[in-house]
Amino acid sequence: MGKQQDWKKALKADPTDWLLERDDPGVRYLALRDIVEAGEKELKAARTKAHREGPIAQILENMTTEGYWDKPGAGYGPKYRGTQWALVFMAQLGADGNDPRIRAGCEYLLSHTIASNGALSWNGTTSGFEHCTAGNLGAALVDFGFVEDPRLRTAMEWLAQTITGEGVANASNRDTNRRYFGSGNSAPRFVCSKNANLSCAWGAIKAMIALSKVPAEQRTRNMQAAIKQGLDFLLSHDPAVADYPFGRGNKPSSSWFKFGYPIGYITDVLQNLEVLVALGQAENPKLANALKLVLSKQDEQGRWKLEYTYNGKSWVDIEKKGQPSKWVTLRALRVLKRAGQ
Repeated sequence: MGKQQDWKKALKADPTDWLLERDDPGVRYLALRDIVEAGEKELKAARTKAHREGPIAQILENMTTEGYWDKPGAGYGPKYRGTQWALVFMAQLGADGNDPRIRAGCEYLLSHTIASNGALSWNGTTSGFEHCTAGNLGAALVDFGFVEDPRLRTAMEWLAQTITGEGVANASNRDTNRRYFGSGNSAPRFVCSKNANLSCAWGAIKAMIALSKVPAEQRTRNMQAAIKQGLDFLLSHDPAVADYPFGRGNKPSSSWFKFGYPIGYITDVLQNLEVLVALGQAENPKLANALKLVLSKQDEQGRWKLEYTYNGKSWVDIEKKGQPSKWVTLRALRVLKRAGQ
């Protein structure tokens, strides 16, 4: 099997051939890239096909000539169908940022979601900044090749500063030249009003995903500090239990334990592992219980079910809820591979 394949020993069966079937070109492309590590020629052909068939092609078909989806503006609404969602979901589906249509969509997004303080905002104003939305948008834009764009660089720096508190003042402090966050926004240490003004792990995970995608040599001092704070926070609880601060109910949201694809502002244990592994924590023993949880959810064929879905709400349906999912299986294998190696 070879040392680099040892991670597959934890699987009940190897589902790689299933992922490489040609019925879903998007999954096939990402499996070739991330699991098989195929050559550039094969990857290019697979990615081209993913833009002609399947979920990416369906989303692109609904793009307007102006570069937005459904209706003009910042693009958060309609929920799961607006411009922000279309681009975030396509990035997760492995779309190519060199596609002129996607570049046009990204340009439209950047021209309508950047607030006056430089932040990525769900409504294009300073009051619309949230760690979860800014993280999702930032991650998508980096994936699409905009990491050198000065607008995104400013937005990512602002995201980092809102985590550390560096150079950030509360909206009530009008006598300062520092940029501020509104009273309803995310505040330092991932505090969010929508989580009863407690630190929000969902927002933290989205922000860490975005910052993790910035090449290490391009991370500013604030970005490095923000990543450290994010890791400290996410590792301060057992990811398998996910008992991070929450403002509703008496136990963590059940969404933590339902694996789906693509992923909006809600998150799950698997995405927490994805970002922790991406930030160098693969061998951290604090991840052991969460990795066991992931492994426990596979079936006898080494497949994972789709437990959460936006089917019927977004531009395209992704598989069937409750059935074995190539997309969720791909997510699980990527984490297990990186953790195993």
